[in-house]
Amino acid sequence: MTKLVCIHGHFYQPPRENPWLEEVELQDSAYPYHDWNSRVTAECYGPNTASRIMTDGMSIIDIVNNYSRISFNFGPTLLAWLQRHELHVYEAILDADKLSRERFSGHGSALAQVYNHLIMPLANSRDKRTQVAWGIEDFRSRFKREPEGMWLAETAVDIETLELLSEYNIKFTILAPHQAKRIRKTGGEDWLDVSPAKINSRLAYLCRLPSGRSINLFFYDGPISQEVAFSKLLNQGENFAHRLFSSIPSDKAEGELAHIATDGETYGHHHRFGDMALSYCLYYLEANKLAKVTVYGEYLEQYPVVWEVEIHENSSWSCSHGVERWRKDCGCNSGTHGGWNQLWRAPLRGAMDWLRDNLVHIFEEHSHGLLKDPWAARDTYIKVIFDRSKENVDGFMQAHSSKELSPDEKIKVLKLLEMQRYSLLMYTSCGWFFDEISGLETVQVMAYAARAMQLAKEISSVSLEDAYKGLLERAPSNIPEFKNGSFSYERFIQPQVLGLLRVGVHYAVSSLFSEQPQLTKLYVYKVTPLAYALSESGKQRMAVGRVRLCSEITWEEDEVSFAVLHLGDHNVVGGARSFRGDDAFEQLRQGLNEAFSKGETPEVLRLIDSNFSSHSYSLWHLFKDEQRRVLSQILESNRKEAENSFRQIYAHQYPFLQAFENMGIPLPEHLRAVLTFILNSDLRAIMEKSDFDAVRLEKLSLDAKKFSLKIEKEEIEFLASLKINRAVEELFRSEARDFVLLESIISFIKALEVFSLDLNLWGAQNIYFSFMKKYLAEADKKNLSDQDPEGKWHDNFVQLGDCLKTRVN
Repeated sequence: MTKLVCIHGHFYQPPRENPWLEEVELQDSAYPYHDWNSRVTAECYGPNTASRIMTDGMSIIDIVNNYSRISFNFGPTLLAWLQRHELHVYEAILDADKLSRERFSGHGSALAQVYNHLIMPLANSRDKRTQVAWGIEDFRSRFKREPEGMWLAETAVDIETLELLSEYNIKFTILAPHQAKRIRKTGGEDWLDVSPAKINSRLAYLCRLPSGRSINLFFYDGPISQEVAFSKLLNQGENFAHRLFSSIPSDKAEGELAHIATDGETYGHHHRFGDMALSYCLYYLEANKLAKVTVYGEYLEQYPVVWEVEIHENSSWSCSHGVERWRKDCGCNSGTHGGWNQLWRAPLRGAMDWLRDNLVHIFEEHSHGLLKDPWAARDTYIKVIFDRSKENVDGFMQAHSSKELSPDEKIKVLKLLEMQRYSLLMYTSCGWFFDEISGLETVQVMAYAARAMQLAKEISSVSLEDAYKGLLERAPSNIPEFKNGSFSYERFIQPQVLGLLRVGVHYAVSSLFSEQPQLTKLYVYKVTPLAYALSESGKQRMAVGRVRLCSEITWEEDEVSFAVLHLGDHNVVGGARSFRGDDAFEQLRQGLNEAFSKGETPEVLRLIDSNFSSHSYSLWHLFKDEQRRVLSQILESNRKEAENSFRQIYAHQYPFLQAFENMGIPLPEHLRAVLTFILNSDLRAIMEKSDFDAVRLEKLSLDAKKFSLKIEKEEIEFLASLKINRAVEELFRSEARDFVLLESIISFIKALEVFSLDLNLWGAQNIYFSFMKKYLAEADKKNLSDQDPEGKWHDNFVQLGDCLKTRVN
C-alpha cells in the first residue's frame, strides 16, 4: 500500500509598508538588508525557488522549486511586495503552482489566504466576508485559477468563517489537531470525543454547517510539525523523511496521509538550509519509493471522506486559550521577556473596535448617493488595489457608482474605500501577537489606524484621534519610559503622518542633495516640477520652486510652493504651502533671492518663517530612506577627513607597528582602532569596485592576521556575496568564454578564505550548476577537446565549482 505525504508551508510576513508611502522603509534591525522582507526573501523565499538536492555536501543531484512539490500559501500583501521588489522570486512561485498541476493530477499546490491575516473569529461579519473575498480575488488574479483551499490566519476558526469559505466554494482548510472536538463516521449517530488533540490527523474530515453547506478539514500532525519548527528535525533531510513516512502504520497505509503544517519561514529563515532539508526529504521519499508526495486537492479527489467532525470554535494553532492571545493577557507570549505582561492587548483591541465602528458610520453616511452598495463596493475594491491604473479605476467607479461622479466625488469615493482598507489592515494579527505595545508590529497597526483616521477627517471633518489616543492611555507599556499606547502613538506614529505638503517639502529638501528636480514619481505620488531655482553661496544652498503633486491612490492633487535653505552640515530649514498664485510666488522668490545673494541669512530665515509659519519643516521631515541617504552624504566628508588622518597615521607608524608585532607586544588600543578602521574601509572599497583586486585583498588579510584585527564581518560577508553572485551571473550571461573574469573570480574567492567568511553564494551556485549541467549534456569529448585543446577552460571551470562548493553529480 502506498503511503502519502504532504508538507504545507504558510509563507507570510506582516505588512510593513508605510501607510502614506505604500512602501517598506529602512529597518535597521534587518541589517545588512534594507528591511525584513528583503532579509527573509534572501534566506527563505528565494532559496526555496531553487533548492539544491546534494549528496556529499558539495555534489548537486538537482536543483528544484520546492513550492511545486509542497502545499503552500503566501500572504497576499507579501506577494504584492515580492512582485514589486523580487520579481524573479515572485514569478518562480507562480510557475511552481503551474508545475504542481502537472504533478498532482491538475491540482495546484498553492492555497489562498484571508487577505491581511486578521483573526477571523474576532472580526465582525462584514470584515470576515471582505477578508475572504479579497483573499480569493487576489489569488485568482495572480495564479489565474480558482483556489481549492484557504489558509486562515493562525488557523483561527469559528463556524461563521467556515460558512463563508463554503459559500465562496472553498473546498478545504487546514487546522491544528487540538481544534477538533468530536468525530463520527459519515451517516453515523454516535460521536467520539477527540479532545485534546486525539484526532487521527492522517484522514480528511467533513464538517457539516448549520446552513446545510459543508467543508473538508485537514488536521495536521502536531508532534511532527512541532519537531520541524522548534527542534532539530531539519538538520538532516533523510531523518525528516523517515519521521514522516514512519508516522503511518504499515497496516493502515491506504488512504492515510502524513501531513504537517508550519510557518514557511522555517525552511531557510528560522533554520538555515532548511530549504535543502525539505528538498532532500521529498527527493529521498520518492527516490526510495517510501511514499507518494501529494497535495490536499489531489488527496480529496482520490480518497472519499468518510468521517465527520465538529470543531472547537474560537480556537487557533498558536494560543492554547483559543484566540485570547489577540485580545487579552492570556499568558501566551514570545517567552523572551520575563516579568512582562500583555495587559495592553485588551485596551488596544477595544480602541480598534471603537475606531472601526466610527469609521463604519462615516463610510455609510458619506458614500450615500455615491455608491449603489457601499459594502459590495468594498468587497470588490481588491480589484483596484491590485491594479490602480486609471482605466481600471474608472471601470470600477462605473460599475459601483449610483450616478456619474465628478472628479472630486471620485476622490471622495477612493478616500472612503482606502479608509476601509486601513480599517482592515489595523487588525493584522501580528499587532497583538508579541510582547510589547511599543514593538514594531503593534506600532505598524496603530499607523494603519492613524491613516484611517486621517482619511476620515478629510472626508467628514470629524477628528477621531484624540478619543482614540484616550483609549490607548489604558494600554500600559512594559517599558516605563514609554508609559502607554498613547505615548507610543505620539512618539512613533504622529511624526509619520503626512499630506501633500509634506511630500512637497520632502521633494524640496531632497533637491538640495541630488538632481531631484527631474523626479517624476515619489513613492505613490506623481511629481510635476513647475518651477525650480537652486542658488549656492559657500556651504549654503537655497532652493525655491513649485511642484504639482498627485496621489496615485486617492487621486487627490495639489500645487505646492516651497523654499528650503541648507546652512551646512545637517542644518536645513524650509517650508511649503499650497500655491497662492503667480504674483505671491514671484514676490516670495524675488525676496528670498535678493536676501540670499546679499548673504543676509537672517533675512532669508525671516522670510521663510513669515511665509510658511504654520508649515515649517527641516531635515527630520524627510522620509526615512532619503533622510538616511542625506545624512550619510553630509557625513561622508567627515568620514573622508577621518580616513585621511588615519591613513597618515597608518603610513607613518607602520614600521613602528611592525616592531610591536615582532616583539610580541600587544598594540595600544588607539592604534588598533586606526588599523581596524583602515582595514574595513579598504575591504568595503574592494567589494564595491567592479574589478577584482585579489592582490590587495591578500595584503589586507596578512595585516588582519598579523595585528589580530577584527573585520565588520556581517557587512563584508554581505558585500562579498553580492559581488561574487553578480560576477558569476555576468560570466555566464553570454556564450563567449571570458577567461580573465573566470580566473579573477577564482583568485578573489581564494583570497577571501583567510577571513573565514560565511558567504551566501546561492545565486552563483545555481547559475553554475545550471550551466554545467547543460555543458556536460550537450558537449561530447571531441567537441570539448576541439574547443578547449589545452583544457584550460574546463580545468578552471571545475576549479570555480570547487570555490563555490558546487559539483555536478
